[in-house]
Amino acid sequence: MKALCVEKLCKEYPSFRLHDVSFSVEEGRIVGLIGRNGAGKSTTMKGLLRFIRTDGGRVLFFGKDIARHEREIKEQIGYVAGGFSYYPLKKLRSIGKCAARFYKGWNADAYKNYLRAFGLDEDKKPSELSDGMKVKYFIALALSHGAKLLIMDEPTSGLDPLSREEFCDLILKVVKEEGVSVLFSTHITSDLMRVADDIVYIADGEVLAAGAIGELLAKYEVACFAEMPKEQVVGLKEVKNGYEGLIAAGAPSDCAARRPADLDALMIHLETARKKEKECPHS
Repeated sequence: MKALCVEKLCKEYPSFRLHDVSFSVEEGRIVGLIGRNGAGKSTTMKGLLRFIRTDGGRVLFFGKDIARHEREIKEQIGYVAGGFSYYPLKKLRSIGKCAARFYKGWNADAYKNYLRAFGLDEDKKPSELSDGMKVKYFIALALSHGAKLLIMDEPTSGLDPLSREEFCDLILKVVKEEGVSVLFSTHITSDLMRVADDIVYIADGEVLAAGAIGELLAKYEVACFAEMPKEQVVGLKEVKNGYEGLIAAGAPSDCAARRPADLDALMIHLETARKKEKECPHS
């Protein structure tokens, strides 16, 4: 079963449009939602969770439409955002007691165990925690009410490399041990390469690519040219020592050098190709 299925989600603002965004999260998999700042990642997250009113589309969690089963569904979801700003002067003990009232499936013993496992002190306040510990607390809250799906909006934003590594280790552990599914947005591709099974790449409010990371990267190679190439190259752009773009993996080419594509290269060149197509739609 799919933990999450988003079908043609739309939202229009005066200066931005989220258009027909569709993707899914299979149970037990980690999906990274990627794109540059302002691409529509947070709008997508807020829209699928009904934090904002959307202009169209359908969102199913575990096969149920959130428009008709919102309360039931949100019992099974944990939402984690970077930069914990709620109740900064309340002790974690008080926040935990407050959260327990909202969820039928709240497990006090599990909550205590997660606090202990994550090294969280109930007598601390969020304002006294590091950014990394705040994210851990969010995850402890989510897992303590039996969340089957974690939805995280830029959870590693502002974290130092070591804290991001700890976050990645933690996510891999809870997916393996708790059987949860994960959707998280980020623009830090190294985090995705550490933990994600699949990616959904959004550009200008539209899905530009989606699928298993390995399969997407296996489609392309980065080709380097000393001079402007005559052959067709995806997202060709000028670089320090010539030109660079994407070609089909294993395809014949007059390039001076080639290397396997990574997520950074995929994002850069697919977005470059999209920009050129918009500027010259009939070229």
